[in-house]
Amino acid sequence: MPKGKKSVDMTQGPILKHLIVFAMPLLIGQIFQQLYNTVDSVVVGQFVGKQALAAVGSTGSVINALIGFFSGLSMGAGVVISQCFGARDKRGVHNAVHTAMALTIGAALFCTVLGLVATDPLLRMMSTPEDVFAEASAYLRIYFGGIVGLMVYNIGAGILRAVGDSKRPLYFLIFSACLNVVLDLVFVIFFRMGVAGVAWATVVSQCASAVLILIVLAKTKEDHQLQLSRLHIHGGELKRILRIGLPAGIQTSVVSFSNVFVQAYINEFQSDCMAGWTSYSRLDAFAWLLMMCVGMANTTFVGQNLGAGRIDRVKKGVNAGLILSAVGTAVIVAVLMLFSDTALKLFNSDPNVLEYGRMFVLWLSPFYIPYCAMLIYSGALRGAGDSLSPMIITIGSFVVFRQLYLIIGTQFITSPLFVGMSYPAGWVVASIATTLVYRSGRWEKNLKAKQAAA
Repeated sequence: MPKGKKSVDMTQGPILKHLIVFAMPLLIGQIFQQLYNTVDSVVVGQFVGKQALAAVGSTGSVINALIGFFSGLSMGAGVVISQCFGARDKRGVHNAVHTAMALTIGAALFCTVLGLVATDPLLRMMSTPEDVFAEASAYLRIYFGGIVGLMVYNIGAGILRAVGDSKRPLYFLIFSACLNVVLDLVFVIFFRMGVAGVAWATVVSQCASAVLILIVLAKTKEDHQLQLSRLHIHGGELKRILRIGLPAGIQTSVVSFSNVFVQAYINEFQSDCMAGWTSYSRLDAFAWLLMMCVGMANTTFVGQNLGAGRIDRVKKGVNAGLILSAVGTAVIVAVLMLFSDTALKLFNSDPNVLEYGRMFVLWLSPFYIPYCAMLIYSGALRGAGDSLSPMIITIGSFVVFRQLYLIIGTQFITSPLFVGMSYPAGWVVASIATTLVYRSGRWEKNLKAKQAAA
C-alpha cells in the first residue's frame, strides 16, 4: 500500500483482523455520535428538569422518521462505492462520490423544509403532553434548521468508510462530540437557554464535523476525491444507488415513523414514564452499537469481496462477524443490567423516573443478543446488493407486527412494560426471518446468475 494511502483492501489478509480493525473506529465513533443526544439528555435532565428530559427524548423518533429515508440512500452510495473500489473501477468511484454528495445536499434542503413544517403536527399526533410540548417543538425546529451538517458529515464519512478509511471520520466525530459537550454546558448553565441551548450546541457541532469531512474529501489524491465544481448526478450510478439505497431508505423511514406511534403510547403514561423511557433509550442506543458496527464492517467487507469475486471469503467474514457481535453484546448486556441504577441516575434521580427506567432496562436488554443475527445478516445481504429482503423483513417485523402487537394487545393489557416489549418482540421475529433468508443462499445464486450473464 503506498505511503499516505488511507483506504484498506479487505479482499486479502486475515478476515477477523479486518473486521475488528475496521469496526473498532466505527464503534468508538458511534459512541461519540450517541454522546450528542446523551449529553443533551444528561444536561437538561440534571440542570433543567424531568419535563425537559421528556421533551428532548420524545423528539428522537420524529427526527429519525424524517431523515431516515436519506440515510438509507447514503448507505446505498457506500455499497456502490465499496463495490467499485473492490473492482478497481476508478471512474465508477469518482462518479458515485459526486452523485452521492449532490443527492445529499438536495436531500438536506428538503429535510429542512419538511422538518420545520411537520414539527407541530407530528408532536400533536404523538399525544405529546402540554408540559413538554413547547420545549420539544423548539428543539426540533432548531435541529432541522441545521440538519445539513449532519447529513453532509454522514455521507462524507460513508464515502471514506466505503474505501476502508474509518479512522478520520472517527477523529472528526470525537472533535465535534467534545465541542457539543462544551457548548451544551455553556448554553444551558451559563446562558440558561434550556432545551434550545442543547439544540443549538448539536447543530453547531455537526456543522463543524461536516466542514472537516469536506476538507478531507477535497484534498485527497485518491479516486474518491471530491471536487465541488464537478458535483453532478450521473444516471448510471444514481440508478445503482437507488436500487440498493431506496429499499433501505424506505425501510428506515417507515420503521422510524412507526416508532412515532410507539412513542405516542408511551406519552399516554405522562412525563415520568416519558423521562424513564428516554433514560432507557439513551442506554439502549449504546448497548447495540457493537453489533451495528460489526454489521457495517461486514457490509463493506462483503461489498469489496464480492466486487473481487471472493464469495468463499464473504461467507467466512459473515460467520466471524456474527460470533464477534454476539459474544461482545452478551458482555455489554451483563454490564448494563448490573449497573443499571448508576447509569440511569446520570439522567435524572427522580424515584419515579428511575423506576420506569430500571424496568425497561431489565426486561428489554437481554433481547439484544438474538438481535445480532438481524443486523449482521442484513448488512451482509445489503453488501451483496440485496436491500429488498431486509426492507421487507424489517417493515414486516418492526412496523406491521409491532403495530398489530400494540393495537390488539393494548386492548387487554395497559402498562408501559407491555408497550416497551413491542420492541424485543419485533427484534426476535426479524432475526429469525433474516437468518432464514441469508441461509437460503438466494443472494449467492442471484449473484452467480448475474456474473454468468455478464
